Amino acid sequence: MIISVNERKFWEERYQGGNTGWDLGEPAPPFVKFLQSSEAPPPGKTAILGCGRGYDALLFASYGFQVIGFDFVDSAIKDALEYQQLFINKSLILKGAGKYLPTSAQFLQQDIFDLPQEFLGQFDYVIEHTCFCAISPDKRADYVDLVESILKPDGQLFGLFFTHSLAGGPPFGITPAEIRWYFQGKFQILSLHLVNESTPKRQGEEHWGHFAVDQKL
Repeated sequence: MIISVNERKFWEERYQGGNTGWDLGEPAPPFVKFLQSSEAPPPGKTAILGCGRGYDALLFASYGFQVIGFDFVDSAIKDALEYQQLFINKSLILKGAGKYLPTSAQFLQQDIFDLPQEFLGQFDYVIEHTCFCAISPDKRADYVDLVESILKPDGQLFGLFFTHSLAGGPPFGITPAEIRWYFQGKFQILSLHLVNESTPKRQGEEHWGHFAVDQKL
């Protein structure tokens, strides 16, 4: 029987089997550059959906952001918590880290499409990286609704979108035009452009997106 990407078991088996090709083993380089630039926003409450082993969550926490990483895979959350302790204890170095130890990061084992109502309208920022490309394409509209629902009225999304053209998935490819189509109904598209700082295996296949909740709606 084929297991759907919407099922926890699909991803748990990949973690257990070491089949985690999306895992960089470090924060995404474009996020490091962003947080070290003048374009970085002031720290705020931040959600990272499908956080995996938590490198990006720990990176943002090291810059003073109050971060909650959500993932429905037990192994992902377990690994994220272990990495957090290693970085806090300075047993490992978090590449590109800011001046703070990443103690503010929390990791919750939770299906992002079934978040408790307590998270509605609670976040200043949502960070996207390898979640939108991992969910079944028929869940993309639900993802957009989810992001809009957990952001504050002036909330923003910062994301790395995997814009490859390969058939099948995961990761499921998408074009920049399709990204705009999904998000423009609920968000202002402030920026969407090709990334220059991607890791070598992703060069030419990542777009940086900066979207703000459309307050005119």
